[in-house]
Amino acid sequence: MTKKVLVICDASPFDKQIIRDSLDMALIFAAIDQEVSWLFRGPSVLALKEGQKPNQLGIKDFLKQLKTLEIYDVDSIFVCEDALNDFSISKEQLAIDADALNINQQQALLSEQDHVVKL
Repeated sequence: MTKKVLVICDASPFDKQIIRDSLDMALIFAAIDQEVSWLFRGPSVLALKEGQKPNQLGIKDFLKQLKTLEIYDVDSIFVCEDALNDFSISKEQLAIDADALNINQQQALLSEQDHVVKL
């Protein structure tokens, strides 16, 4: 039975590899035919900004995998509108397509889910 699963991330892009772990989790849920959505809040929106170069920090570039989420049927990607504003990022600067949600829209998204996972 398919369940709606929302993965939430609010960690900095290179903070303890939390976004990488969240990515792995989203892909695992997708692999077992769950309806996966992903919400980036707070500093995690920085991971979506075009032009990130984690290789220069000595970190494997897992961010390019974010562009393949659609292949794995993870096509509901959301970003916090306030976080985009806080970091002066426009939707056009994002490396992947994502819908910006205000706080009320985020609350509605949460209420629609069967499971919410946050690392």
